[in-house]
Amino acid sequence: MIFAYDTEVALVSAAALINTAEATPDSLSTLAELDVFVQEQQFSGSRTHDEAELRAVRRMRGQLRAIWTAGEDEAAELVNQLLAQAKALPQLVKHDQWDWHLHATTPAAPLALRMGTEAAMGLVDVIRSKELERLRICAADDCEAVLIDLSKNRSRRYCDTGNCGNRANVAAYRRRKAGSAA
Repeated sequence: MIFAYDTEVALVSAAALINTAEATPDSLSTLAELDVFVQEQQFSGSRTHDEAELRAVRRMRGQLRAIWTAGEDEAAELVNQLLAQAKALPQLVKHDQWDWHLHATTPAAPLALRMGTEAAMGLVDVIRSKELERLRICAADDCEAVLIDLSKNRSRRYCDTGNCGNRANVAAYRRRKAGSAA
């Protein structure tokens, strides 16, 4: 494990949120899709279940994507903005199946703020550890999805949104076969 468990969960969840915009069609365009995403990512706390909440979450993913592609100084500034937006006050909490971990907002804070703050708290560790190169864009030519490389040897190149790695490997295999047949 490179980062604390809750940090890795927050980073993977942030990448998943960003990547909802990369799906065709957008996989976070309805309240029902937001409900599924929140359940899959195990976000706790209050919900309004309205269009305003959906719009706020969709805006949050844009803010997070900007951090994914920023340099260190800009990323730190953007993370600080997210934390300030939420008036973050880190606290150790234990709930549901989760052992002790950090929350920086109250359970009553709006969903988008909780999502952004959780991601920001994970990104704090990425920046402090000088590991921004672990925040990547998928290496597939036809994909703009993001990923967090949590491998020990920093070798992850493809996202989880489709079969990007498999498609790239098949294409490379076919090129090799075509070259050896010629």
